[in-house]
Amino acid sequence: MFTSFASTSRRTLLLTGLVAASALAFTGCSTKDAAPDSTFVLLDGSKTTTTDLKGKVTLVNFWATTCVSCVKEMPALIATYDKFKDRGYETVAVAMSYDEPKWVVSFAQSRQLPFKVALDNTGQIAQDWGDVKLTPTTYLVDKQGNIVKRFVGEPNMEALHALIDELLNKA
Repeated sequence: MFTSFASTSRRTLLLTGLVAASALAFTGCSTKDAAPDSTFVLLDGSKTTTTDLKGKVTLVNFWATTCVSCVKEMPALIATYDKFKDRGYETVAVAMSYDEPKWVVSFAQSRQLPFKVALDNTGQIAQDWGDVKLTPTTYLVDKQGNIVKRFVGEPNMEALHALIDELLNKA
């Protein structure tokens, strides 16, 4: 009887932990850590760094061509970029290391992605940004280079736009 109770208790704790982790994962997490020093190798072979992006509000989106949610959110990310790009906003879409470069290039061309698209061939960028494993994972970085918000899963676009607007209006 004790073994059955212990097993049930462990299962209950495990399920409770998973539910709590899921709830946290799919909401934005506030943070104020400096964005890691990263060099993004873009599809055209050029490079940009987190230092280059200082002075802009930047969305760094980890995604994969095989991720259904990532593909689904791309039109919203394009619309967000188009809405704010003239005000000092940038987007860097970082394809995960397991994504075939030719698939990423094909996706970016066929969807006419207007923002920077980077390949993370080694997985080092995902590692540096908190060991990103789940896609989409998105970070919003302020003009000073600090991570303001992290989203795992699709962000609420209305709330994201309000936060971007607020950050762009700050000096």
